[in-house]
Amino acid sequence: MIDSRANPLLIVISGPSGVGKDAVLNGMKKRRYPLYYAVTATTRPRRERERDGVDYYFVSRVDFEKMIAKNELLEWANVYGNLYGVPKRQIQEALGRGQDAVIKVDVQGAAAIKKIIPQAVFIFLAPPSMNDLENRLRRRRTESGVDLELRMKAAQEEMKQLPMFDYVVVNHKDGIEAAISQIEAIITAERRRVNQRLTKFENNSGQI
Repeated sequence: MIDSRANPLLIVISGPSGVGKDAVLNGMKKRRYPLYYAVTATTRPRRERERDGVDYYFVSRVDFEKMIAKNELLEWANVYGNLYGVPKRQIQEALGRGQDAVIKVDVQGAAAIKKIIPQAVFIFLAPPSMNDLENRLRRRRTESGVDLELRMKAAQEEMKQLPMFDYVVVNHKDGIEAAISQIEAIITAERRRVNQRLTKFENNSGQI
């Protein structure tokens, strides 16, 4: 019998700002799919209804820079003036106990992880169109007109990075359940591969 816990998966979900990454992950959590969901650290201000340690670890810039200096982050990036990074330890512990882990990052972060852990499963969450993405960002009302323009330009560049990913899932406005089901189907298919991925890596400080 194959031990499915022997080679746990690291699933990286990425996509442009506003595409619905948080909503998809929250939907997956409600379905109680047996995954570990990594919590990203960030220096950006907490938004209404966001919970520290659940949605993000909200930290000061000084503390974030200390994490960088101590090599405690799997990857980190400066996104629109705010720092984002994934603490290594939580991923190490999840994979160590044989649990599949999910990381949500921007495309820049996904590229950084790809260099360290090419065996991870990379899923790109895409909007049905750029017009749809712009409308979502406008409805979110968290960006100024200037920020909206920057995010749309960044999204156009991010869409060009699709070849870097293993899978693409289109997240339609009223089809989030379908997007979640597609991601779960991808994970199920990956777990049934004859030649399974080995999600281990080494960097300057050694294996994760």
